[in-house]
Amino acid sequence: MLNFMIIGIIILVSFCIGYCTRLIYAKINAKSIEQIAEQIIKEAKLISETKVKESLLEAKNIVDKERKECENEIKERKHRIQILENRLNQREEHLDKKINLLDNKEKDFTIKEKNINFKDEQISSKLIDIDKIKHQQQITLENIACMSIEEAKHLIINETKNKMKQELTVLTQRLEQETRELADRQSKEILAIAIQRISAEYTMDNVTSSVSIPSDEVKGRVIGREGRNIRAFEQITGVDLIIDDTPETITISSFDGVRREIARIALEKLVTDGRIHPTRIEEIVARVKIDIEQHIKDIGEQAVLNAGVSGLHPDIIKLLGKLKYRTSYGQNQLQHTLEVTWIAKIIANELGLDVNFCKKGGLLHDIGKAVNHEVDGSHHQISADIARKYGESKKMINAILSHHEGFAQPESPEAFVIAAADAISASRPGARMESIEYYVKRLEKLEEIAKSFHGVLMAYAIQAGREVRILVKPDCIDDVQSQLLAHKIAKRIECELDYPGQIKVTVIRELRAQDIAR
Repeated sequence: MLNFMIIGIIILVSFCIGYCTRLIYAKINAKSIEQIAEQIIKEAKLISETKVKESLLEAKNIVDKERKECENEIKERKHRIQILENRLNQREEHLDKKINLLDNKEKDFTIKEKNINFKDEQISSKLIDIDKIKHQQQITLENIACMSIEEAKHLIINETKNKMKQELTVLTQRLEQETRELADRQSKEILAIAIQRISAEYTMDNVTSSVSIPSDEVKGRVIGREGRNIRAFEQITGVDLIIDDTPETITISSFDGVRREIARIALEKLVTDGRIHPTRIEEIVARVKIDIEQHIKDIGEQAVLNAGVSGLHPDIIKLLGKLKYRTSYGQNQLQHTLEVTWIAKIIANELGLDVNFCKKGGLLHDIGKAVNHEVDGSHHQISADIARKYGESKKMINAILSHHEGFAQPESPEAFVIAAADAISASRPGARMESIEYYVKRLEKLEEIAKSFHGVLMAYAIQAGREVRILVKPDCIDDVQSQLLAHKIAKRIECELDYPGQIKVTVIRELRAQDIAR
């Protein structure tokens, strides 16, 4: 127990000693920290005082520098102001001089203006006197001429108009004549080249075909009992059989060339076979139709090959083949189409135009004639509709519509070439034929149209209806009216007559003076 007490006392004493030691050490440290703080404060005061002095010195230097810069700038500005003041003074001096000069000039102008006004007054008075003299002279001239100024003006204007009209008419006629001669010469050269290079035979097709038979006994077999064979044949083929007294010949009549050809071939096969009855007729005609369709296609392909045109639709090629069995004024339509194509190609080559377009237009220009007996309308419109149906251009459709005058106006040089080629092919001697009755009526109508105009004395249709010459009364129609009359007659002929090629209208004005020596 004693030991524990001793140990406790020792511990307590040790604690007290440690506490006192720490307390003494803390006091010692506090004193040293206060000293250090005082030292730091003193040093900070010294540093701040130094910094303040340095800042004041630096600020003083900056102020001195800025003051010097401001003084220099003020000096420069004063110098500039002085220069500007000098310049202004100089300008003021110049302005003063100019003002003096202007004042002097103004005085001179005032004096001159007074002089001019005085002269104007003198001139005005003189002009008044001149006007009075002119008026008196005008009255004197009017009395001498017995007409007023207005009447004289109208007289001079009318005389000038008449003179200029005559001169213009003469000049127009001369220029027209020169242009016509030049155009005729060049066109004749081109057309001569085209015609010389086309050597085509003309075959006049009719509306009938003849079939030779071995003997007249065959005619009875073709007719059949009570005419049943001939009725069946005509019904199936759509043609008329003419069996008359012509020896060993049966005539087939039809305006449709394809039907007529089918009937001709079928009849030849029936005569060769010898078995002629309705069933056999129907069988043979059906076979021949198939063969003809293939033959038409072959003909169209050959025509396209001969023309040198590619890219046509198969239906158009078939229609071209059908043209072999169509005629116009007796001229074979396929032959005419190929000839137009060749002539158009040559003319286009000579003129430097689109040759392929002209060849294609030549092939298509009358394509409507292959179906115009089946479709209503003119062959121009039908041809254009077919071309439009198969995707041809507007330029091609216009060329087709305008290849005859009066249906459309040509819109391209190639359209004129196609129209010219068609006219050449149609109007060449021997190319077409027409009935005597129609020919005579056309000539009479030509003369009748010409004589219906006022001032016409006589009219004659010459050169097989290719020209009409008209004699006019010279006292009723002058030279200018003669040209107008020729134009009117030509336009009326175009509207009222249907004719191949073209017709030339010539108006002749002749003044004859006669007297008798006694």
